[in-house]
Amino acid sequence: MVQDAEIFNLYKYFIWADRMKTAYDALLDKNIQEPIPRAKFEMESNLYMSYWFGALYVVIEGWKQLHLSDRKIASLLDSPNVNLLRRYRNGVFHFQRDYFDERFLSFLRDGINRIEWTRNLHHEFEGYFSEWAEGSGFL
Repeated sequence: MVQDAEIFNLYKYFIWADRMKTAYDALLDKNIQEPIPRAKFEMESNLYMSYWFGALYVVIEGWKQLHLSDRKIASLLDSPNVNLLRRYRNGVFHFQRDYFDERFLSFLRDGINRIEWTRNLHHEFEGYFSEWAEGSGFL
């Protein structure tokens, strides 16, 4: 049986992913209010998005290792996007000689749909951990 301490530890990884998502979303909002020079915007948005995606994949790994269950999360994890996100994470955290490495491009190729899937998955993890935190007494 999964211990609360293990879920709490996985929650830590979610918080890290969430901070990167928050920074990414804030940068997008800032760019709408006052456009940022393109090269600077590309570099910063890619940084936050990539670290968010990489960290979120770590949450997926932990979720699977702990054999946690949630109907909505299971539905989202039953997608080929999971493997593409794993490859993206590998591209982020292992040096790639090619700036346009296929590990990045294969996930981003479907653009809006995959980012929407990532946002939905993130949202469902957020709901799960919020509910868990309220009932666990850990927070």
